Amino acid sequence: MELLETLPERVAAVELQLVQLRDEMRGEFSATRAEMRAGDDEIQRTLRDEIRAGDEETRRVLRDEIRAGAEETRRYMRILYEDLVARISLLHEGRSRPRKKPDPER
Repeated sequence: MELLETLPERVAAVELQLVQLRDEMRGEFSATRAEMRAGDDEIQRTLRDEIRAGDEETRRVLRDEIRAGAEETRRYMRILYEDLVARISLLHEGRSRPRKKPDPER
């Protein structure tokens, strides 16, 4: 019973602690944002340079992948072309054979 009697006081204490924590966190987040906005110019420049260097590396990798894909496509197109030429040759061979004239008695 004594436990239930102290419950409102304990809840009020927890509520106060939550309010204080929220205020502290809000202040810290605001300070962090302000520091990031103000930021050291040298740090920002370095970060930009690293991002650009990463972009250049990404572009190089993508170019290499595109070239490899294009070469594979060309190889496949050559195979298809050779197959088409072979099929056309077969069709011409079939047509160049003399056809039987229909038998008029039939």
